[in-house]
This record gives sequence, C-alpha cells and structure tokens, in this order.
Amino acid sequence: MDMSQYLDIFMEESKEHLQNMNEILMILENSPEDLNLLNEIFRIAHTLKGMSGTMGYNNILNLTHEMENVLDDIRKGKIHINASVIDILFECFDELERYIDQIEKHNNDGKNTSKPLIQKLQGIMNNPSKDVKLQDSYETNLKDNTIKVDQYVETAIKKAIGKSLNVYLIKVSLDKKCMLKSARAYIVINTLEKLGEVIQSTPSIEDIEDEKFDFDFELIVVSQNNEEFIYKSISSISEIESIDLIDFKNQEYTITDMDQEELLIASNEKELDVSQTSSYNKTQDISNIKTRTTKTVRVDIERLDNLMNLVSELIIIKTRLEDIDDLNKKQGMNETTEHLERITTSLHDAVMKVRMVPIERVFNRFPRMVRDLSKELNKEISLIMTGAETEVDRTVIDEIGDPLIHLIRNSIDHGIEDIETRIKSNKDRKGIVKLIAYPDGNSVVIEVEDDGKGIDVEKIKSKAIEKNIISLQQSQLMEGNEIVQVLFHPGFSTTDKVSDLSGRGVGLDVVKTKIETLGGTVEVNTAKGKGSKFIIRLPLTLAIIQALLVVTGDEKYAIPLNNIQEITTINADSIRNVQGKEVVLFRNSTLPILRLAELLEVPNVVEKGNEYIIVIVRKGDKSVGIVVDGLIGQQEIVIKSLGKYLTNINGIAGATILGNGSVALIVDTNSFF
Repeated sequence: MDMSQYLDIFMEESKEHLQNMNEILMILENSPEDLNLLNEIFRIAHTLKGMSGTMGYNNILNLTHEMENVLDDIRKGKIHINASVIDILFECFDELERYIDQIEKHNNDGKNTSKPLIQKLQGIMNNPSKDVKLQDSYETNLKDNTIKVDQYVETAIKKAIGKSLNVYLIKVSLDKKCMLKSARAYIVINTLEKLGEVIQSTPSIEDIEDEKFDFDFELIVVSQNNEEFIYKSISSISEIESIDLIDFKNQEYTITDMDQEELLIASNEKELDVSQTSSYNKTQDISNIKTRTTKTVRVDIERLDNLMNLVSELIIIKTRLEDIDDLNKKQGMNETTEHLERITTSLHDAVMKVRMVPIERVFNRFPRMVRDLSKELNKEISLIMTGAETEVDRTVIDEIGDPLIHLIRNSIDHGIEDIETRIKSNKDRKGIVKLIAYPDGNSVVIEVEDDGKGIDVEKIKSKAIEKNIISLQQSQLMEGNEIVQVLFHPGFSTTDKVSDLSGRGVGLDVVKTKIETLGGTVEVNTAKGKGSKFIIRLPLTLAIIQALLVVTGDEKYAIPLNNIQEITTINADSIRNVQGKEVVLFRNSTLPILRLAELLEVPNVVEKGNEYIIVIVRKGDKSVGIVVDGLIGQQEIVIKSLGKYLTNINGIAGATILGNGSVALIVDTNSFF
C-alpha cells in the first residue's frame, strides 16, 4: 500500500502532537504530581506510536514504545519523577522532533540514533530510585589519532592523494560565547570551499544549519593549499576558540558505518573529481538554504463559508455583465464595475484571513528554550509572552522564528545579569524577558524586552571609532539611538569577546538582514542598568499591499503605503545644502531630501517649476523626503519577484503589473536610510 499520500497529514498531526508534548512537559516540571499531565503525555506517545507504525517509521515506533513503558510505570507509582526523568523525557522530545524533521526533508526517519536514549529509559525502569546520568549526544570522531570515515569518503581521499592533493581533517571549536553558531560555522565552511572541496561534515550540514550541534564540528577538506595557508585562513575568522588540523597522509583511517545522506559528496562517487573544487558543492550558503515549509494550514469553517459566498457573488456579476444591453450599457457597466470592485476587495480580505495564522506557532518554542538556557547559565529567568493570538501571514511565520531565537538568546545570555549581580543592583533575583506581539495598522509589531544591564553606548562608540566604522567627528554629532544602530553594522564587535559589549553586537547584522528581507524593520531602545527592547515591525502579508503610485520622468513607481508618513510640497528655494546633502526645515526639524530620479538613475527627467512634490517616508524614528514628479494615487498592488538575476538591486523591492499591463517597480525606501 502506498503510504506517501498520507505523508502531509502525518507531518501536520505529528508536529501538533509534539508541540503539545513540549508544552505539557514544561508544566509537568513544575507540577510533577499532576496525573492528568502524565496521562496526556502517555496519550500523545501512544498516538505517535500508532501513527509511525502505520507509516513504517520504526525509529519513532521503538522510542515512543519505551516512553510508554516508563510513563506507565510513573502512573503506577513504580517510578518517582525527578529532574533526571524530566530531562530524559525532554531528550525524547528532541529526538522525536529530529526524526520528524528528517522525514520532512528525506521522506524517511533516517538512521536509528535513539539506542542510547532507549537504554536510559530502560535504566529508569530497572533502577527507578537512581538518577540517570545524562550524556552529550554528540561525540567527536577523532580518537587515538584514528580518523573515521566511511567507504565513499575513503574512495575520494585515495583519489585525492593519488593526484598529489592535500587532504585534511579540520576540527573547529567555536567560542562558547558565540551567539550565532550556524552563521559562524557557515563562514568557516565558505572559506574552506574557496580553498578546496569539503567532502564530509560532522555533524551534518543540516544539523549545523539548524544549530543542532555544540560548539565543535569537523570537516574533511581536499585542497591544493598547504597546511599553514589553510590554518591562517581559518584562524583569521573571529569567535573561534581552537583549530586542530590533521593531514590524512600522516594518519590512519578506518571504514565505519555512516548514514550516506549525511555525506557532503556526490552520490556518483566514482566520477567525483576532487581536483575541481567547483565540480560539486553541496555545502551551500546556509543563509540561502530554504527548508521545506508546511503546505497546509487550518482554517475556521466560517472563513471558508465567507470565501464561498464571495465567489458566488463573482459568478452573479459575471452573468450580469453578459446580460447588459446596449441601451443601458454605460450606466449598467459603471454600476457593475463598482460592485465588482467591492467584491474583489472583500475577496482579498477573506483570502488574507485564510492565510493568517496566530503567531503562537512561533512563540510556543520559546518557553522550552528559556528553561534550557536558564539551567545552563545558572540564572533565574521568567518569560512573559503576550499577544500570542496576533495573526500573521503564513509566510512570515515560517521566517521570523530564527531572528527571535537569536534576540531572546542574546537577552538571556548577555542582557540579563547573573543572580549575584542583580541582587547587588537591588534588582529581583529573577530576570524577566518579555515577548510581546500586537497588530499596528497594516503591520505586526513584535517586541523582545529584558530588564538586564542594557547597552553601554559609550563602549559602542569607542569600538566603532576603533574599527573605523564611524569617525570621531561623526560620533560627536550622533545621538544615543544612532550609536546603538552601529550594532547592526556587519561584523561589528566580532573581534572582541561578547562581554565587552554586553553581547549586543554579535549577529545583529544577520538578524537585521533576515527581517529586512521580509519587508520589516528592527529598532533598539536601551537604558543602561535598566534593560533593552528590540522592536520588530513586519508587514501583515508579503503578497498584496497598499501602495502609492508616483511618476518620475517617464517611469512609474510604487511606494508601500505603510512606509509613508505624509505627502507635501516644498519650495525649491527652501532647500539648503549641508555638507553635500540637501535638507529642508520642515515643521521645526531638519528633513533630509533625496531625489528619486537620482537614486534610481531615471533618464529624461526635466526640472519642473519652483515647487517640488515630497513623499515623506519613515524608518523607525527617522524620516526622509523623496522628491517625485507627480502622484497617480493609492492602489492595491500584487508584489511580483524580479527573478534570481535581478535580486538584491539597491532601492528596488520587487515589481507589480498595472491595469494597463505595464510594469511598475516597487521602491524599497528602507534602503535609502
């Protein structure tokens, strides 16, 4: 029987069951005697066992079966719940989640990696009074000067050595204070790819991408470069604690049984030419790897009924258009067109609501993360979440998780002080991290706030001057909020330990880039000794937006309405030139002026009169006036991609097709700041 037709249903239900298990385990840790919670976890494990058995996923089947046995003994009073048991149940959850991810990516549950975990579960039943010692799931493959590879990698190594190429095993240990492990690992991998060919990675590239590794990883690299050159190239990368580089020519290596899907070599290994570093490269830019997103979404039946009614109205209008006679053609056409416009607007709103899902889906993963980090850092932290019911477009939900994870980790690890420091500062020993979401017009705002030590603006200023990011003269003119924005500068503070800047400089450029690709913005508010707040503003949808159509020269452009503060006119004589920049005094404050024709290099622009039309756009608390030749009006536009050849064009966010079939480019006003 072909079970693949049920795969989507299995994935959707499994993820829902695992989410429930995670939430219940969090509650169970604080209420270990609650029998109802135990019964619920038992029911989830039993359901997952039945589902996975039906689908043929035996790894999940075996693990959930052992979980059932332990949970049943707990219910019967044979086993007493303690911290060790809870930790092992959390380990089981992590392992089940890993299996589900594997199924989603490869349609199978992969290699059986849960044998040690099953032994722990059996150990609980055999010795219910003893705490089970928890071990790290990842162990390095380098022991006793023996390098373990599988037969395919061995073949590639022999070919490389036969062609007088160098083969190295490189073990990299990242700084324990590194906040963006996967991004840092990518820089190492990318550097090595420029010097040769990475033919194996431990852990796998998927696990490195998902940050499912400690701070160590190993790579086997084939290169024409010598050992010293490679070592210098990697050691120049910041946030690396140690590098071990071993030449295969001087080492023994044995064949072991490894999962072929984890190898970073071509499947047709006989034809792999390791001397050509560009012939095959599966180690991709981690930032560009797109995970498979869920294709289903649960919808309230009332929303579907509303959609059905609107489609019925469209059919009626279609019939009405066909029946308009010549005598009343103009009047009938106008009335029908107006009716059609109302219906299409309502239809758009209805479809939008169908695509909307609560941001709770993202928020639900954070209590567990905060719990684990609190234990690891020996801090007491309370996570307060509000607005989880706020709805966001499905595509935004899939992308916003990673930036929020980095910001929350940042707050916990480096924003909130340790218990002793908080007590000395007359603060509550328990730190608070707030995660708040709420709608604001056509946007959704997400705030990550902590009551920690805040950001030291003076230290940022001195480091920025030291790194030549800003000059001494610029620093004297910049206000506190402007200096904090330096944190988002790529590479800022990466050469120093994180504690020098309260950890706020690490990885914020990655976070900002990710949010801006979603059409959003990120701001920072901070007070030294009181805490910091990161404010993320995202569009409700990435598909259809309200925009203002403007004319510059012979071209039409669309400016997203949620970026526009107001539209006005100014006299050309009122524009002043300050340090080579045009500004105007507008409502008792200085407003920078930019000319759209110059920014986008529009040809055939003719200066018209002494009065300029200005579209004032904002980004956070900053504003700028953009000079355009004319206004067409407000319009709903459908965003279209420009394709892979025209991506990353400065100032352009995409394109839209107008009613007459012509194309208008959508202006990315954020890039002008």
